[in-house]
Amino acid sequence: MQSIDKITLERIKTADHQEVRELMKKCYPKIQDPSWSKKELKKLTTIFPDGQVVIKVDGKIVACALSIIIPYKLFDDKHKYLDITGNDTFNTHTIDGDTLYGLDLMVHPDYRGLRLGRRLYDYRKELCEELNLKSIVFGGRLPNFHKFDDISAKEYIDKVKRKEIHDPVLNFQLSNDFFVKRVVKNYLPEDEASESYAALLEWANIYYAKPTKVYKPEKSVVRLGLVQWGMRPYKDFNDLTEQIEYFVDAVSGYRADFALFPEYINAPLMAEFNHLSEPEAIRKLAGYTDRMRDVFAEFAITYNTNIITGSMPEFIDDTLLNVGYLCKRNGEIERYEKIHATPDEVKVWGMNGGTQIKTFDTDAGKIGILICYDVEFPELSRLLALEGMDILFVPFLTDTQNGYSRVRNCAMARAIENECYVAVAGSVGNLPKVHNMDISFAQSVVFTPCDFSFPTNGIKAEATPNTEMILIVDVDLDLLKELHEQGSVRTMKDRRTDLYDLKLKKSSSK
Repeated sequence: MQSIDKITLERIKTADHQEVRELMKKCYPKIQDPSWSKKELKKLTTIFPDGQVVIKVDGKIVACALSIIIPYKLFDDKHKYLDITGNDTFNTHTIDGDTLYGLDLMVHPDYRGLRLGRRLYDYRKELCEELNLKSIVFGGRLPNFHKFDDISAKEYIDKVKRKEIHDPVLNFQLSNDFFVKRVVKNYLPEDEASESYAALLEWANIYYAKPTKVYKPEKSVVRLGLVQWGMRPYKDFNDLTEQIEYFVDAVSGYRADFALFPEYINAPLMAEFNHLSEPEAIRKLAGYTDRMRDVFAEFAITYNTNIITGSMPEFIDDTLLNVGYLCKRNGEIERYEKIHATPDEVKVWGMNGGTQIKTFDTDAGKIGILICYDVEFPELSRLLALEGMDILFVPFLTDTQNGYSRVRNCAMARAIENECYVAVAGSVGNLPKVHNMDISFAQSVVFTPCDFSFPTNGIKAEATPNTEMILIVDVDLDLLKELHEQGSVRTMKDRRTDLYDLKLKKSSSK
């Protein structure tokens, strides 16, 4: 092939019509009268100019893609090519449709080593996303099918998928993330090489949002505010909540969508009960929990920030639990529980494990919340990921560095294996007058999956160790969508559910 100076992708112009027709003759030499008429090309470029593009190499048209927009619900999966085109009138095209339908895509035989077909497919995908269409659909030829008399079209496609048969068209389409919806008979009668069969192929737009009459913006970039809380003595309840409000105000000033507080946020109030035994003191502290929840709920509305309250003890019906609240900025309040009490919580306080495992829908994505020790049990976060969790929040409290390392390393693993963001926030400082809660070690972090769109070490940002501060971090939920479908590895999609599965033994919602 001669040297190339310039490759361009352009809309088809009237002056290109004859050259496009000549290209089709080169691409389909065995199909009788394969040329697009000037009338047909003019109609397509008039009703949908963005859908008709060519690639020029040094000014010569060597590749072309033609498409229309259709309301797919008006056609079933057994449709023929002429059904889609309205017998080549293209009256089926409508800007109100939901599907980009590929009419043709061709590359000159002499230029098929330049990945020009991939460029055209990439253009169609970008167009589909830009126009908020649900998918790209087209009938793919099976040019080698005529060579196999002893198998059906379905068997042929299956063998191509398993790499037992090479089909230059279908192999290429499958490598470009299209999947086969079904086999269509008599799709294009004049296609003798395919014996008139076609593989109906589809590429789903993961960014598609169903149109609604009510405007509801979807956030892509979500801002997280992690509060690395300083444990220290406070005079009373009001003094403590004043400091909490200071941090909520600070996080809100950065327009954060979430404020995350650590585990046992109200532990300093236990100082007034230090003359009691540890089990009695923690139960007295639980008497503040409802008031704390109500204060957080008020702050969430006042400062327009969704607040994850960390956790607080709850004592109801002689049962001691470690619980927290998601206080949404729209006024809603939802509750979560620590499922696994640590051996120390059980031994010293008589803490019980909770039963509620669920995700939470918010105005900034679907989230999960696991309290400290719970993040060390991978089954919990996987259950949340299967419900579509985007961000996992982990409020924690650890006294030693090895305890912190367990939380940190497990949280990092959860981000990778569940293809989600994980935000962990803990406490620093000390409480000299509170038994069993004297010192704290923390470094708050936001973890990401490890792929090209994310930091190579899986760390989006981290706070200074053992320093009271806030950490403000932006995370992009669209990157997770891309990872789910197009990542280097796809841990959620590639699970061998034919061999193993994971499910709750009973409903955990309350």
